[in-house]
Amino acid sequence: MCVFCSIVSGEIPAHKIYEDETTLAFLEIDPSSPGHAMVIPKEHIEDFMDLEEELMAPVMGTVQKVAKMIKMALGADNFTIGVNSGKIVGRHVEHMHVHIIPRFPDDGGHYIQGVVHKLSKETLEELREKIIKHGN
Repeated sequence: MCVFCSIVSGEIPAHKIYEDETTLAFLEIDPSSPGHAMVIPKEHIEDFMDLEEELMAPVMGTVQKVAKMIKMALGADNFTIGVNSGKIVGRHVEHMHVHIIPRFPDDGGHYIQGVVHKLSKETLEELREKIIKHGN
């Protein structure tokens, strides 16, 4: 059983801050900032790309709800909210999760585009056409 599934089942303790029928939110044990939280679907879903459409709304609804809770509790008006998807992104747990990272003035963090910097040799139009070709 994965670590997050063990948290859902109660086998492993966590600092839970929100729970409903389909989602769970808890504080990150190695936080990037005070209040850094994780939102997960209770069902074991390995990756964001595997998340079915009917679970997307509850997961993102919980993300927004928890971000509002953190804002009210800690005065964080800014957040970096992100999902690491795939094998090369440094995930430590193979269970889909969304990070809610409260941001504060002078916190030393970067904006989301600062995570990766790899330029394309293709133009934006070429990329657009390639992506649209694989849509729907």
